Amino acid sequence: MSKTSKRFRTIEGLFSDESLYTIDEAIEILKKCPPVKFDESVEISLKTGIDVKKSDQQIRGTVALPHGLGKSIRVLVFAKGDKVKEAEEAGADFAGNVDLLEKVKGGWTDFDAVVATPEMMREVGKLGKVLGPRGLMPTPKAGTVTTDIAKAVAELKAGKVEFKNDKNGLVNNFIGKLSFDSNKLKDNIEALLTAIAKAKPSSAKGNYMQSLAISSTMGPGLRINLTTVSGI
Repeated sequence: MSKTSKRFRTIEGLFSDESLYTIDEAIEILKKCPPVKFDESVEISLKTGIDVKKSDQQIRGTVALPHGLGKSIRVLVFAKGDKVKEAEEAGADFAGNVDLLEKVKGGWTDFDAVVATPEMMREVGKLGKVLGPRGLMPTPKAGTVTTDIAKAVAELKAGKVEFKNDKNGLVNNFIGKLSFDSNKLKDNIEALLTAIAKAKPSSAKGNYMQSLAISSTMGPGLRINLTTVSGI
């Protein structure tokens, strides 16, 4: 019979599976968990009431988190001519066309976000098998298919994130690092939830936001009392 670790037993004593917490309480519990050797990420998981089988009930959008994600975002830009220089000057980590297209086609994915000019999308669309499963395919709705390359790169570097539902109607997003000040984590969470609330499909009926949990990489998942969350 396997034994539970001391760390796990300590965590178990910090919360109850039966309880609902405020965002402040949940963050406090996560910060009280015994530390690990790296800076854990903090994630939210929101269960929605959309009908995922209906195309007009998909949730997708972007939001600039007020305090960023706490990590360097590697941005890849597909562009030609002067737009390549514009991307590089804006801080893109990789910018170009043919060579980068071939590199990604070969399975390279050492980047966190992709931006493309409209003229490049015919070729970028062929990378769907590589970019699609990782949620990296550029889209006009996310602002990652654009002629304003400098703006798109700057926003991504500053903490702009995309959110969308999965096949089960869940929206899962990282919102920062556990080392963040508690108020900064709360600001990021509320900014994301407010954006998701505004993105509610007009055809969605009933209870839109059904349940919410906040967790850290090596910490527990804590259920949140949605009635205590402002902005939704």
